[in-house]
Amino acid sequence: MTPGALAESLELPAATLSFHLKELSNAGLVTQERVSRNVVYRASFDNMNDLLTYLTENCCQGAECSVDSAATTCAC
Repeated sequence: MTPGALAESLELPAATLSFHLKELSNAGLVTQERVSRNVVYRASFDNMNDLLTYLTENCCQGAECSVDSAATTCAC
């Protein structure tokens, strides 16, 4: 998505979104590609999965992470 479309759908100020996209890009969790005059951001699912695997194995010590029952429902 373009930053404008992301900002609109997430209801975030452009400066806040720009900061987070820069950090996600630096961490390798999103990629950016210039398409004509726009920059398009895409999630890097392979890197995200690697991060989740690392966190599960090292932070949760291989055990299931506990999740509040309140967090299992979606207000979408």
